Amino acid sequence: MWVYGSDAITSGNATMNEQLAERIRQCPNLPSLPAIAVQVLDLVHQPDVDLAEIARTISKDSALTSKILRTVNSSFYARSHAVSTISHALVILGLQSVKTLVLGFTLVANLREKGFKHMDYWRRSIYAATASRSLAAKVGIVQQEEAFLAGLLADVGMLVLDWVMGEEYSRVYGALPSHDGLVAGERACFGMDHSDASAILAGQWKLPPVLAVPMGAHHDPSKLPDPGLKRLAEVVCVASRCADVFVDAEPAEAIADVRRLCKDTFNLAEGDCDTLMNEVGTRAKEIAPLFEISMGASASYDDILKRANETMVELEKKGKAAASASAVPGTSTNAAAPEALDVLARLANRERFDAFLTERLSAAAQSSTDLSLLLIDLDNFKEMVDQHSPTVGEGLLRAVAAIVSSTARPEDLAARYSGEQIALVLTDMNRAAAITIAEQLRRCIVAKPLPGSASVSLPITVSIGVANFEPGGALKTPAHLTKAVELALHAAKQSGRNCVRVFKLPRSPAAAA
Repeated sequence: MWVYGSDAITSGNATMNEQLAERIRQCPNLPSLPAIAVQVLDLVHQPDVDLAEIARTISKDSALTSKILRTVNSSFYARSHAVSTISHALVILGLQSVKTLVLGFTLVANLREKGFKHMDYWRRSIYAATASRSLAAKVGIVQQEEAFLAGLLADVGMLVLDWVMGEEYSRVYGALPSHDGLVAGERACFGMDHSDASAILAGQWKLPPVLAVPMGAHHDPSKLPDPGLKRLAEVVCVASRCADVFVDAEPAEAIADVRRLCKDTFNLAEGDCDTLMNEVGTRAKEIAPLFEISMGASASYDDILKRANETMVELEKKGKAAASASAVPGTSTNAAAPEALDVLARLANRERFDAFLTERLSAAAQSSTDLSLLLIDLDNFKEMVDQHSPTVGEGLLRAVAAIVSSTARPEDLAARYSGEQIALVLTDMNRAAAITIAEQLRRCIVAKPLPGSASVSLPITVSIGVANFEPGGALKTPAHLTKAVELALHAAKQSGRNCVRVFKLPRSPAAAA
């Protein structure tokens, strides 16, 4: 449940790791709001707002004043007349715009040297902020400046987790090829994600709900009760994916996602979406120097789109193949020899799974590479069989098996583990990447009803456990790995089902101290 008010902003993640949340709140290294930002916020919230007093307060900081005036007079705001004073800026742009600039400039300056790969982090944040403002204008949201600042600060929780978790967070972050898979990895490893951490920091700073709620809900705005704040959070959510288009090494999937999200969330046609992205690319380059962020040799959206077109064609082909596999029960690209085939699921059987896992685990140990194991369980399967029929249950199992099988690479193995459980052995894959695969599988399966028979399709969810062999780790044998993944699956079921959980050895009291 989301709670928001002048002094309370809490995350919507009901299963958030409260112990880690408290560590964040008590962390002595968390930055406070810069003094001038506090003063401006206090003045803005007074019943009788004194614009002259606000202008005098800002003007005391000559560097900040210079940045604000440069920004107001830049092409980003497209003013027809020059603005020469903060007082003039307050009259022309309005109080909210100037307040946003004060907060944005002071916070970026305060946080820029903190955390991992800070320039990469802020480069992506500039794209997200610019996309938030442009998209807000496109869909008729009045709070365009607030959208900009919420987009700029939405991922500040990544810095928070880095400060609090240190090397452990760096390992999760560094193992993922794109920001898109980060939330699933964070939730599975830490019991919370960076948007939760952003919400906590926004609460510490006492930011107003119009900023704090989108910051905390930008990866899951669907449950927000206030329609205005929900719309703003949806803008920041889509803008975050827009940023990936410009920073991902392989942007094709991000482009496809942005087009889909713009259509589904805001009813924007593909042409309008591409026009928006062109604007984001241009304006981000204009605004970044004002925040002293180098965008490097960033390509235009047209260039990115040309580079990604070939990959997007391949993605579309794969999507059609996967859809075909899920529509025809039993279709599988991850075939097993007839004697090693489970007839019902049309996957490798348990005997083949055991032999494959033993073989690949031995090879991983010798080559010092990772190996991951997923265990997928169809939620409430027995109840569905009781309600409908065994035939419908068999169809659902085959449909899920086909989706899992289509995910497997040639070097992997999808197998029926037991009952309604399907195992996926991922060769040479680390834990963070496996968590991303697991979350993608879960989303794919719940995205639409699956065929249980020729005449019956049903919505279904899955719980997924993840366990990982890594060189020098505690899980050394097939028995260790299967037990670990069963425990992770049990944790997913205990957490309410329809989620991914990863096995982690409990820390000893000495290590925890």
